[in-house]
Amino acid sequence: MGLVAVIGAGVMGETLLSGLLRAGRAPADLVVAERRPERAEELRAKYGVEVLGNTEAAQKASTLVLVVKPQDMASVLDEVSGSVQPGTLVVSLAAGITTEFLESRLPAGTPVVRVMPNTPALVDQGMAAISAGAHCDDDHLAEAESLLLAVGKVVRVPEKHQDAVTAISGSGPAYIFYVTEAMIEAGVFLGLPRVTATELVVQTLYGAATMLRETGEHPGVLRENVTSPGGTTVAALRTLDDHKVRAAFISALEAARDRSQQLASGS
Repeated sequence: MGLVAVIGAGVMGETLLSGLLRAGRAPADLVVAERRPERAEELRAKYGVEVLGNTEAAQKASTLVLVVKPQDMASVLDEVSGSVQPGTLVVSLAAGITTEFLESRLPAGTPVVRVMPNTPALVDQGMAAISAGAHCDDDHLAEAESLLLAVGKVVRVPEKHQDAVTAISGSGPAYIFYVTEAMIEAGVFLGLPRVTATELVVQTLYGAATMLRETGEHPGVLRENVTSPGGTTVAALRTLDDHKVRAAFISALEAARDRSQQLASGS
């Protein structure tokens, strides 16, 4: 597999690093790029990995993982491009950065994979979508998959779908947290102590998500199983329909998709 170098030791970069170690990668097979001396020492002490500068990490890497802010990507690519060795796989976890953008700033023929991760990777329940660049083959995609499988699940998508992926799973945890907040507030409004409402809602969401994953049933079927004729659930669902909640979700995700396209174009 060769040496994996992670440039960007923020939350997602450290999440990937720790996930790879838990998945069985040896510390000697991993390098992290970090300029701040105190942060570099923290990473060395915590994970036992080598910590280098960006150019040194890029020079040593067989797989170079870029976990930097989209607005910082151009400057990082300019810095490391001359150090990237022929055949090095470059994996980008920056939202809105296209493979074409990456390829234009890397040595000709560099294989590139674009990734849209999400924050549940922090608890090894991430959902990542990966797309191949022009010089990327199945072996490159498989290597990128092996990295992301350390912190969750992975799907392959054509790059044209990455803006939709960003809207669905990239931003998706925020929608779930939003609904969770609303349900907790409703519980408090209905007279429950906040701590009780929180426990009820969080476990209900966890249980419902587990049912979806483990039963394989369509969500509509599972919903109907809870919805007795003339009962409490149907009364609540009718109110949600009256307020056009389903349509609002579709509009919200369209807005997220559109914003992702704007960010990709530099708007």
